[in-house]
Amino acid sequence: MEEWDLYDKYRVKTGKVVKRGETLNPDEFHLVIHVCIINSSNQLLIQQRQPFKEGWANMWDLTVGGSAHAGETSNQAAERELFEEIGYKADLSNARPIFTVNFNRGFDDYYVVKADINLEKLSLQEAEVKSVKWAYKHEIIRLINVEEFIPYHLSVIKMIFDMKNGGGVHSK
Repeated sequence: MEEWDLYDKYRVKTGKVVKRGETLNPDEFHLVIHVCIINSSNQLLIQQRQPFKEGWANMWDLTVGGSAHAGETSNQAAERELFEEIGYKADLSNARPIFTVNFNRGFDDYYVVKADINLEKLSLQEAEVKSVKWAYKHEIIRLINVEEFIPYHLSVIKMIFDMKNGGGVHSK
């Protein structure tokens, strides 16, 4: 059974660990990560969830995502999820999330990896991932609008593409 470290609202570990599915108190939060792979054609690698996967079955999603396990850092969770879900190894030990979204039960860290990957060389996790493909930003937005993609806020999708080169300040 998957276990998560709990954090306070300031993202400080509380020392408590819970099993996935347990109810969190209102002042307890957990850590989730997303890794978005963008190629040199400015396409995002997206995955289709398995039809039998609980939650968002058969829908398209970002490259990979999941909760950090107890004892893992955000970076370690990102590396693990990337390898588990699509069989891609990346060293994210020195990476910082390009942004973090606070949600009602936790912190959602978003990483970007820029890589041109041959999709046929990936090893998809059969329990979670049905298929993968490359998609442009406008294609992802269309999939969200027709309810075939997990309903992320459109601003999150735009932010992934806008911040793919890092930095939070736009310069001329």
